[in-house]
Amino acid sequence: MGREFNDLFDEWSQTYDHTVSGIDPEYADVFDHYDDILNDVASRASGNVVEFGVGTGNLTQKLAQHGLRVFGFEPSEGMRKIAKKKLPSVHVMDGDFLVFDKPSVQIDTVVSTYAFHHLTDIEKARAFETYSDVLEKGGRIVFGDTVFVTEEAKAAMIRDAKQKQYYRLAEDLEREYYTTIPFLEDLSHKHGFSTTFTNWNPFVWVMDAKKRI
Repeated sequence: MGREFNDLFDEWSQTYDHTVSGIDPEYADVFDHYDDILNDVASRASGNVVEFGVGTGNLTQKLAQHGLRVFGFEPSEGMRKIAKKKLPSVHVMDGDFLVFDKPSVQIDTVVSTYAFHHLTDIEKARAFETYSDVLEKGGRIVFGDTVFVTEEAKAAMIRDAKQKQYYRLAEDLEREYYTTIPFLEDLSHKHGFSTTFTNWNPFVWVMDAKKRI
């Protein structure tokens, strides 16, 4: 992820927790049930956990409360500083979905919320291949993010956002790499995972992929 991207998130770090509170009407539906989504992801994790896109540490905090050992990776220095201040005992390091220093211990779960859409579908495939190599049988990938049932559903959501004059949301949906459930299902099955999806709001699903082999 480039420097411009990290600069954007360094700036956003100052208001991120305010954004996820759902006060912004354009993003209210995106962050509906935000705390429940974090709790759902954390409840599915076990053992040694790698978290990508730590942000300000909201999911990290839930994981720590579950007594899990967390190795967090976040490319934004601004976000890392806030996360480390919240959770001084948790390892929060520079890194992202594709470039990170693999912990020396066996990893049991890979988690993330509101971040996997920053990767193109080609990059998502590379990430799954990497995690398949890292995880042993029974290991899990648990991601909560905006995902669509079909490309048509995504296009309809963009049209709806524009009709409501939610232009920032529409631009976000068009700019980022939000993918579909069928794509993620095919990708996970290709790398030996069985996958379920749980819907939490009009945008966000929790993907729970368990390694079968």
